[in-house]
Amino acid sequence: MSYQVLARKYRPQKFSDVIGQEHVTRTLKNALEQGRIAHGYIFSGHRGIGKTTVARILAMALNCRSKDAPVAEPCGVCESCTEIRAGNSVDVIEIDAATNRGIDEIRELREAARYRPARDRFKIYILDEAHQITDAAFNALLKTLEEPPGHVVFMLATTAPEDIPQTIRSRCQHFSFRAVKFEDILGQLRDLTGREQIKADEDALALLAEAGDGSMRDALSILDQAIASSSGALTLEGVRQLIGSAPSHVLENVMKAVAQSSSEDVLRQVDELISEGQNPTHFARQLVRFLRNATVAKVAGKDSPLLQISGDERERVARVAELFSEEDLARHLQIMLRTHGELGYRQEQRFHLELGLLKMAHAQRLLPIEELLSGAGPSAAVARPVARPSVV
Repeated sequence: MSYQVLARKYRPQKFSDVIGQEHVTRTLKNALEQGRIAHGYIFSGHRGIGKTTVARILAMALNCRSKDAPVAEPCGVCESCTEIRAGNSVDVIEIDAATNRGIDEIRELREAARYRPARDRFKIYILDEAHQITDAAFNALLKTLEEPPGHVVFMLATTAPEDIPQTIRSRCQHFSFRAVKFEDILGQLRDLTGREQIKADEDALALLAEAGDGSMRDALSILDQAIASSSGALTLEGVRQLIGSAPSHVLENVMKAVAQSSSEDVLRQVDELISEGQNPTHFARQLVRFLRNATVAKVAGKDSPLLQISGDERERVARVAELFSEEDLARHLQIMLRTHGELGYRQEQRFHLELGLLKMAHAQRLLPIEELLSGAGPSAAVARPVARPSVV
């Protein structure tokens, strides 16, 4: 049998298996138990968080043959469930709306929806990337969604619900999916590596969970790569090299140089990173996240649930937070956000990264506006090793 990637191998087959979307799965299960089945659903949210998976589970629950009516949890073993899971059910039609987005395709769908299902209770249409459908095609679907046949259920999955016309949204039940929490992704990765009998350092799994950026599928895809590139065990350094991240201690050292207003040290750190092949845009993005976490640690403490990072990373951002005031960190975060935005469309990326870091180092030398207004002279800056930036 050919190899199956982890994201497909461990795709949830029941509502209870879905990670991080309890507010959606609980509502759908209650609706199924009460027989309150809508004719149209919109599942929206971040990529890789279970929209299409939940649509398939809902389709299985509606057509499950373990009982004479829809069930709250599909059995997973009846003919209907196995066919839907395999993607070859004649009554559950998955359509890629990104390529079938025109009015002709939607008219064909509308005509086919008039006929009763071949075998199951419902004829179900799952439209993935539904926001790609044209306005004319949505208008052609409008009447069918407003007064659909009793045997038809539409499920629209999208990452951009605002692009779906309001006339369509008002005729469907809208479920907004959330980004999966760091702890949930980490727990799932820990569980899957145990099932696959893969040795993995906790810090390596934490870095994978952070790289997933709220997407369970992204985290599993990177885990697949990490397993393939490892020699039997997942290590922090191996995962870091795979995803191209700069070591966390480098971020800390850069911010220490900024705290000391040492422009030379800042430029030396950048030169070492570029010489090692680091991408300036990726490093700027890392530093933005690092500064955000340091700001949260300064405001709410290193143990705050607002920090979705590992224990070692909490200690690191806490140390950096001690070097700056809250105003300093807010200013530096603003500078790096602007720098990261500029790197996306600039040719000389290294120079723009260096300029952004130098701005941060220079900001440490500025006097706060209240000291200037109170009459304190430039000597005040000498007395303070670390000065807060002025308001300019």
